[in-house]
Amino acid sequence: MRDRLARVDPVLVQAVIAAALSFAHLHDVASAAGQDGWKAWAYPVSVDLLLVAAWRRLRSGRDKAAAWCWFLIAVAASLGANIATAGVLDLNDVPNWLRILVAGWPALAFLGGTLLAHSPTPKPEPEPAPVAEVPATPELPAAPVPAALVEHARKVAAAHESRTGTPIDPDTLRARLGVPAPLADRIAAQLT
Repeated sequence: MRDRLARVDPVLVQAVIAAALSFAHLHDVASAAGQDGWKAWAYPVSVDLLLVAAWRRLRSGRDKAAAWCWFLIAVAASLGANIATAGVLDLNDVPNWLRILVAGWPALAFLGGTLLAHSPTPKPEPEPAPVAEVPATPELPAAPVPAALVEHARKVAAAHESRTGTPIDPDTLRARLGVPAPLADRIAAQLT
């Protein structure tokens, strides 16, 4: 038991404490704004779920602009509740604008969560048509690969590795760049 306690991640403990406090602040603001009972408890859940959906989208690498937008909206809601309960607002006399924000939050959270969770998945890139190989003729010295093409290949290779977790192989590089196999091999050699 003692070994398990020693291995507890202090950052995770801090995150759980912060999440619990933020959850309570959101509940208190919703309750003060006229949302009582189960509704006051649903507000922090909806804020946290929107944060999680936005974070997952950010981590996926797709449509980051929308993910950042909804992430910042959810953080603003959470941070606003934390500040409001710090004595900035009189929770016994909540202003009408706050009541309106709290009443409108479910529709906003539903829209954001739906857009984040159910946006269309990107279509896979079509494979380019195979490039016809020129029959071998007397060997000519290979021309140097243009630096711009190598730089573009680096970006393609980095995107492939971040998407798949594996380095790009010469055949995939050839297909993505639409170049002949010998040129793809020379480019691949310069990437390592």
